[in-house]
Formats: sequence, C-alpha cells, structure tokens
Amino acid sequence: MKNPDIKSIFDSFNQFNILIIGDVMIDSYMWGKVNRISPEAPVPIIMSTKQENRLGGAANVALNVQALGANPILCAVIGNDSKSKTFQSLLKKRKLTNEGILEDDNRKTTVKTRIIADNQHMLRVDEEIDTELDTGTEEKFINKILTILSDKQIDAIIFEDYDKGCITPVVIKSVVEFANKNNIPTLVDPKKRNFMEYKNVTLFKPNFNELVDGSKIDIKKGDFDGIFTASQKLHSELNAKYLLITLSELGVFISYNSSYQTIPAEIRDIADVSGAGDTLIGTASLCLAAGLEPELIAGISNLAGGLVCEKVGVVPINKEQLFQETIEKYS
Repeated sequence: MKNPDIKSIFDSFNQFNILIIGDVMIDSYMWGKVNRISPEAPVPIIMSTKQENRLGGAANVALNVQALGANPILCAVIGNDSKSKTFQSLLKKRKLTNEGILEDDNRKTTVKTRIIADNQHMLRVDEEIDTELDTGTEEKFINKILTILSDKQIDAIIFEDYDKGCITPVVIKSVVEFANKNNIPTLVDPKKRNFMEYKNVTLFKPNFNELVDGSKIDIKKGDFDGIFTASQKLHSELNAKYLLITLSELGVFISYNSSYQTIPAEIRDIADVSGAGDTLIGTASLCLAAGLEPELIAGISNLAGGLVCEKVGVVPINKEQLFQETIEKYS
C-alpha cells in the first residue's frame, strides 16, 4: 500500500452525506459515589451526583459521522411518548436533522440507563420494545428513507442494527436494491435477528462471535486462516464485497477478493468499550465513500474504535486525535 495523503482523505470527509438507518436510543447516565451498603439487601447505595441523557445506538453513529466532519442523516422509528420529546431535543441540541425520524404510537422510545459509581459501571436498566415494525409503519418508514435517498446526494448508507425491530427484512431489501441501482455503498453493523438478510451489501461488519454464529464454523479468535474460511462462507452467502470483522483485543480482520488482512489493536488504556462499534462503522463509511483501499479502511476504523475506548461512557471520536494517529501510522 502506497503512503496515502492523509490530510486530503480527512478533508474529503467534510463533503459527504451519510444516511444512517437503525435502532436509536437514549443513553441515560447516572453518576454517583458509594459510601455504604444498603441495610435492606447486600447492595451498594449510590448517592447520585449527576445525571445526563445522550444520543445512543444508531444516533451515536450519527454523532461519530458528524464529529468526523460529514453530514449524517438519521432514519429511525421511535415512540410518540415523553422520551421521544427528550430524543428530539437531543437531536436539536446536537444540530442533527430529524427529517428521517418517524414517531409511532405503538412503539416505545428505547432508553438505556447506566449507573456509574466511582468510575465503575455498576448497573444498566433498559426500557424498550423490540418487536418488528408493523406493516403500516414499515411502509411509512421505507417511503421516508427512499424519499431522502431520491432527494439528496447520499455518499454511503449505514445499517446500524441493535435488534430492536426498526430494521426489517423488507426495509433491508428495499434500501439495498435502491443503493445498488444508484451506486451508493452500503455498510452493515449486524445483529443476530437479521444477520443473513443483508445480501448484496458493500461492507459487512460482524464481531467475532457473530461471525462464528453466522457461519456455523467453530474457530478460535486467533486462528486467522479459520476466520478467513468463515468469512469466505459469508462472502458467498451474502455476496458482500468486504467483510470487516472486529476481534476486540486482537484488532480487526478484513477480507476481500479471496484474500485478507489483519490489523492489530493498538496498545491503549481501556476505560470503556461502549460505543466502539458505532465509531468504527461510522469511520468506515467515510473511508469507503472516499474510495480508500480495504486495508486503509480497516486500519483507520480500527484506530477510531480504539481511541473511544479510552473514554468513560459512549462518546464520539475526536477527529484531530484520529488524524494525528493516522498520520503517525501511515505517513
């Protein structure tokens, strides 16, 4: 691989429009301190000192795309409830458009509440409905997505699937068919329910466990030849151009054109892995839109995912920090 012009690559991110389809949520945080154990049960009593709501799920992917200089357009179905007002307010606060957001009376706006004491993640409470969209809502959602795709110049599409029911097989098929007819690259961060529905996409990004479950091949994480065999099986079944597989402490693996590359993880002080996958897929979408080589897509995305693990909580990537690390690694 030739030495790339990193500055030109990062500057090009500013011109891209990225459509993000998926399950959005509110990441709610409660911070506090533990001073004693409850007399009612052997559990710590947390004295709350601060509470905050943040955009999560597919919305965190949008924040990462925005942080890298591009324009994210988020498409999701949320409830028509008190939490939806909070979600819409968070979108406005972060200067994200709500043109792709559909509110539905029969859905609940997903909230994940994390309780953190003395920098330790103690507990998470989830409020959600994870059934698939009903047929009427699904049709409205598809029409909203296709209208945006028809009206705007979209440079890449991300499916950010958290298995909450917003992405259905019909949504996938409709959007991928439109994208392929119009030469728009598609990227997928999959979950179990729709894993094998993502046919004919450009880049498919499972983690190691999802790869093993999806390919039905028993392999060890460090067995790269075995991972390649499993990836080739998925390439064949999904007809995906690239498979980008995250291997946590071992870095990432990318396969394409009957070959593969492994990118080792950087040595870091890991504070919290929450949101790393969101950062990685958001970064990969911009690298793909910029027409980068597969190894560089994987390498820059791997750096981005690692950087956010140094922060506590779900936070978007710092573009300047990623730029500097990319310069050091590839120039």
